Amino acid sequence: MDTFRSMADPRLTEQPNPRSRDLDRRSPREIVDLIVDEDRGVAEAVAQVAGAVARAAELAEAAFRNGGRLIYVGAGTSGRLGVLDASEMPPTFGTDPAWVQGVIAGGYSALVRACEGAEDHPDHGAAAMDERQVGPRDFVVGIATSGTTPYVLGALERARDRGARTGFVLCTPPSPEQLAAYDVVVAPLVGPEVVTGSTRMKAGTATKMVLNAISTTAMVRLGKVHGNLMVDLKVSCAKLQDRAERILVEILGVERGRAVELLDAAHGHVKTALVMHEAGVDADEARRRLDAGGGVVARAVAGGGSA
Repeated sequence: MDTFRSMADPRLTEQPNPRSRDLDRRSPREIVDLIVDEDRGVAEAVAQVAGAVARAAELAEAAFRNGGRLIYVGAGTSGRLGVLDASEMPPTFGTDPAWVQGVIAGGYSALVRACEGAEDHPDHGAAAMDERQVGPRDFVVGIATSGTTPYVLGALERARDRGARTGFVLCTPPSPEQLAAYDVVVAPLVGPEVVTGSTRMKAGTATKMVLNAISTTAMVRLGKVHGNLMVDLKVSCAKLQDRAERILVEILGVERGRAVELLDAAHGHVKTALVMHEAGVDADEARRRLDAGGGVVARAVAGGGSA
């Protein structure tokens, strides 16, 4: 029997890659060249599902504006990528750590040590949703590149039952049932891995791109970015003081000393300082305008009304 053919699996992520059949006989440079060449298609695969990614970002934004959360759920590499994206939100965009959460099968110890059996229990995924009191204001995104991870499917089913909006990120063609079950399905089809079934490679790269796009787009829409600068920054150390001053100098065209004055008056909050300068108001009025304008600097400067 042809071993290569016998390993065929209906899930795209588990199928052998014909280009790497002789991988173990290649030189280091040849292996790297093949990996890099296979990776070239990842961005295009994500581009093909950009509409679904944008829809997921809209659902995340809506959750935040309604006082809800974006919760990623995954196992193994998928779970680690969800936790990674969640953990980067507070330092990047100044969010409350509760806004974006990553749930991984096996708990946080699974971040550094494989806990493969943990993914086999749908009831554990469901329990994780109960523990976090997931509800109608939340958006829960399951991540399972194979599309079949029981822990993730159990979590999504419970999240739906509790009234949450749900999304599914996978790297194999979704079934009609999956398309019907979730509010959005994002399925970048990157093809078989260089090392069969090693979804930490192309599928993992595609997943990280998708999660980055979802969370970043939502944060931009929430006013965490002005132009292309991260402005929802609160000074808490020397590094952030320097960054905050440089942002004000860049956007406002003021001298460094004026940037320091604005930051002091704004208690170290960049967005407040921006509105103070641009609208000619004090810190209290700048904060009021930001609240009224949904956190968007341009709306606050214009008067604080919603767009």
